[in-house]
Amino acid sequence: MCRFLSVILYLLLPCFLYAQPPYDLVIKNGRVIDGTGNPWIQADVAIQNGRIVRVGPVAAADAKRTIDATGLIVAPGFIDVHTHVEGDLEVQPGAQNFVYDGVTTLITGNCGDSHTNLRTYFDTLRAQGISVNLGSLVGHNSVRLRVMKTAFRDPTAREQTEMETLVEQAMKDGAVGISTGLIYTPGTYAHTPEIVKLASVASRYGGLYASHIRNEGQNVKQAIEEAILISREAHIPVEISHFKVASKPLWGKSTETIELVEAARREGLDITVDQYPYTASSTSLASIIPSWALADGDSAVLTRFRTPATRAKIRTEMLETLTKNLRKNYEYAVVSYYGADTTFNGMNISKINQKLGRQNTAATEADLVMDLMERCNMKHVQMVYHTMSETDVETIMRYPNTMIASDAGVSAFGSGMPHPRGYGTNARVLGRYVRERHIIPLEEAVRRMTSLPAQRFRLTDRGLLRPGYAADIVLFDEKTITDRATYDQPHAYTTGISWVLVNGTPVVENSRHTGQRPGQLLMGPGYVVGK
Repeated sequence: MCRFLSVILYLLLPCFLYAQPPYDLVIKNGRVIDGTGNPWIQADVAIQNGRIVRVGPVAAADAKRTIDATGLIVAPGFIDVHTHVEGDLEVQPGAQNFVYDGVTTLITGNCGDSHTNLRTYFDTLRAQGISVNLGSLVGHNSVRLRVMKTAFRDPTAREQTEMETLVEQAMKDGAVGISTGLIYTPGTYAHTPEIVKLASVASRYGGLYASHIRNEGQNVKQAIEEAILISREAHIPVEISHFKVASKPLWGKSTETIELVEAARREGLDITVDQYPYTASSTSLASIIPSWALADGDSAVLTRFRTPATRAKIRTEMLETLTKNLRKNYEYAVVSYYGADTTFNGMNISKINQKLGRQNTAATEADLVMDLMERCNMKHVQMVYHTMSETDVETIMRYPNTMIASDAGVSAFGSGMPHPRGYGTNARVLGRYVRERHIIPLEEAVRRMTSLPAQRFRLTDRGLLRPGYAADIVLFDEKTITDRATYDQPHAYTTGISWVLVNGTPVVENSRHTGQRPGQLLMGPGYVVGK
């Protein structure tokens, strides 16, 4: 009898196997924008084991689960190439502000700031799980701080070797390249040859060089030329971060800065740029202090602030910078987060000066900047700076080699007055600049957020909706997608994005975060297992 039953089960087994749907999930009835820039097509997308296995007609019966995308765009998940999430993902692994904006992959370690022990960082995130994929650059400022602290000088031969060794190890640990922040200390103290040598190390391991260039205002052209020189001498691809013109006298000159990039490309140098779609930047309060005054540690900085002659020199240089940029005061500089007195959050320096009953002059405001830094014990003070023109934002967006990036971290919902780019960067492009202003077509905008950044950072299985690629996918309504975050009310999630899949797992489902953490750590081409 047992033998008879065994034979029957054996004969019926193929039927049971056939009855199992071949796909884990199928997205049906959507308009597929594949990330290449090609026009959308009507197609279904089938997913199995976290991968796309078919783009084309698929029967609903062939899927364990079906998503009806009628009326929606189905696109590759957005790749944000310029973020600052060190310390954030460990606390907020869901990365809600990013995933609600359609982002499935982050590149961190920008502007010269990163972990220097990337293997440990990656292990920590892998153990706890994250909702997005993550790759990281190794930051020049962090490497220099570790070797030289805030010394205002060139490195010795030994120090240069130590920095190169750290960069090499980071590349073996999985870094996708090296970044600089040349307006921040101690990066501002580094001369070009130092950076060329470090970039050359990253180049040997297949990395790229991403730079917050030395100046984005009066000397922006010279700063771009330095980045191009580093590409030429280090034989490395270059990504110029948050490309902009941040000086009133140069507004409208973005056509000229773009031509510098194009001339380099005609020469055969692989230069691209990224931007955020806003006319305000966001960085530290310290960035408007002359960099020489920030050298040698906090105690040295405080001594300079408290020494009348040195303080006067700092003030004079600050006022000269204001004049060069055709500004009368610091009204353009708005406090995003000031821990020593949160009532200052959302106020510009001029208003804070008035609130405190101080004399209404630019010189007094310059002194206030130093006082604010001293009052918070030199801790980081985040600011929003209104320094750009809408014309330049649109000109840069039209440039085909411009990627979209937020320059943001993981936002703590309701905390402070952060730049709205942390919540709505991609939706702003798709809503304001595609749907309303017609600056670029929809398919082209998607390309800038998907296949272009994937190609730039050598993410070989992401950024396109193709069989074999990771199933990082976003579903959105092109007619309603909207960034709701503003400068006055920045804590507002994007609307119009209903589904976000990371490696085939829904992280946003019917516009709600699922709490899933399917994100992967993305290693650079120089990654060495176990080293």
